[in-house]
Amino acid sequence: MQKAPKKIVVAYSGGLDTSVMVHWLKREYGSEIVAYCADVGQAEELHGLREKALATGASEVFIEDLREELVGEFLLPAIQAGAVYERQYLLGTALARPVIARRQVEIARRTGADAVAHGATGKGNDQVRFELAFAALAPELTVLAPWRTWPFRGRSELIAYAKEYAIPVSATLEKPYSIDRNLMHCSFEGGVLEDPWAAPPPDMRLLTADPKTAPETGEVLTIEFAAGLPVAVDGLRLQGVALFETLNARAGKHGVGRIDLVENRYVGIKSRGVYETPAGTVLHAAHRALETITMDREAMQLKDSLQTRIAGLIYNGFWFSPEFAAVMALVQATQKNVTGTVRLELYKGGVQVLGRKSPLSLFSPALATFEKDEVYDQSKATGFIELTALRLKSGAQLQGGTFHGVPPDHH
Repeated sequence: MQKAPKKIVVAYSGGLDTSVMVHWLKREYGSEIVAYCADVGQAEELHGLREKALATGASEVFIEDLREELVGEFLLPAIQAGAVYERQYLLGTALARPVIARRQVEIARRTGADAVAHGATGKGNDQVRFELAFAALAPELTVLAPWRTWPFRGRSELIAYAKEYAIPVSATLEKPYSIDRNLMHCSFEGGVLEDPWAAPPPDMRLLTADPKTAPETGEVLTIEFAAGLPVAVDGLRLQGVALFETLNARAGKHGVGRIDLVENRYVGIKSRGVYETPAGTVLHAAHRALETITMDREAMQLKDSLQTRIAGLIYNGFWFSPEFAAVMALVQATQKNVTGTVRLELYKGGVQVLGRKSPLSLFSPALATFEKDEVYDQSKATGFIELTALRLKSGAQLQGGTFHGVPPDHH
């Protein structure tokens, strides 16, 4: 039998699950409990959280503002990498987990705790993300995942336990869906969304207006980048938390950043998620537009070939891994010339790039023009094409004079 930990740092939100968790862990193991809440921009009321945790059984409470760390060390590098999971998901939840786990480890060491605990269920991605981070950052700590070990099998049993032990919670059995929010996005899963055919409730979104009722006039803005990082909006220096809050409000007003997808969780389950990512959507579009005029073709294509892998590493919880450090070093190497300004229009749920410029632009009007020029000798393209086509001609001759590809379907 595993030795009971002396002190446990619990990732605490004050909701039903973690409130019961603090009480249950203390009762189950007789351990001292440290409650830890990370502010990553979830817009939840943190007032009274300390008192609630202490009343529930915690001996110490840490409420940490991690928003600037989240933006600078996690959100912006992901945007530089162009990290998009399964072609749509901009990884809002996945990007917040490593910063939360890292500070939890720091608090465990600061307080002399020998264990950490999280409230992720045994079916989701977050359990993997938290525990891989713990393994990489503090392998000496015992990791507790109560949802995988305690006797409760649903919210009704948790509510009954809270009532039995007078644990103050506001939860009820009515839970149409679960919500996770941070500076990058707001996500909705479960409940009514578990039917992939069912449309999301019309009043569900928190960050974005319905595109049908969004302003009839588009809004134009400019975003300035320096070495791949956004540094100004409409000429106003704006970074970190302020950047995301501003773009979330401006893009959200126009209904920008809504997606609804069925994704593949790392544990092997398909899950339907509805997401709002207004600022992230705008920044991804602007950053990509600037890359098109400032990056070398082969460097861009190499980076593009890694984007799916990078997104998968983030989604699956491998932020703190040697392979992720390696691919992100390559990404950073590609960003040194991604400097300039992009002009975009927000309108009815869409983001349209209107223009891009850079002092380091590789775009040459003299080369690109269809008019007469003195730079590019078009006659030289003949030899280039002949050499490029050589292997195709050789293959066709070997196969009887024509290319034998996939045969047509005659059925």
